[in-house]
Amino acid sequence: MAAEKVALVTAGGSGMGAGAARRLAADGFRVAILSSSGKGEALAAELGGIGVTGSNQSNDDLKRLVDAAMAKWGRIDVLVNSAGHGPRAPITEITDEQWHTGLDTYLLNVIRPTRLVTPLMQAQKGGAIINISTAWAFEPSAMFPTSAVFRAGLAAFTKIFTDTYAADNIRMNNVLPGWIDSLPQQDARRDSVPMKRYGKVEEIAATISFLASDGAAYITGQNIRVDGGLTRSV
Repeated sequence: MAAEKVALVTAGGSGMGAGAARRLAADGFRVAILSSSGKGEALAAELGGIGVTGSNQSNDDLKRLVDAAMAKWGRIDVLVNSAGHGPRAPITEITDEQWHTGLDTYLLNVIRPTRLVTPLMQAQKGGAIINISTAWAFEPSAMFPTSAVFRAGLAAFTKIFTDTYAADNIRMNNVLPGWIDSLPQQDARRDSVPMKRYGKVEEIAATISFLASDGAAYITGQNIRVDGGLTRSV
């Protein structure tokens, strides 16, 4: 690959975000990781990158991440947006405050850093943004109400964004994981999957790696299911 490509990963201290950071580093990317737990700093040190302890719900923390990467490497080629977990409750029992938390967790977590990196990618004449969404974005489940609602909105945002910036060679795609082994495993959930197993964090990371690569240069605005055949809508 070209020398010194740079990837940012938000909410990258554990789970699928950490898996993506490890894979991108193995692919030769310089990585900068944002995590609220401090685990992102430790992982970044292991990978020879930059770690920032902060929240993807804070514009200031995100700007610190972007500024640190630009100061060290002078470019940002890839942004991977991961997320924590939002509120869960019966649909009519979710409070206004919980809905706003869901908005912050599952939609604005993408919009905030995207606003920061888009002009940088325009100046570079290219970049890739990959959002970790959910398999239930189009077949919503009462188990994950705020996630399903706001990640359906993320699909709409992604389409509008790519319509706007595809001519600048800036791509955005969503990865839609099903049951992944970063979650506690339950037999009923495993058995609901046609492949009869949980997916692996490494399989999500491999999908992200492909979408970040030159091999995916003609893929944008897409929602790519990685769920063992669990969801079926077309």
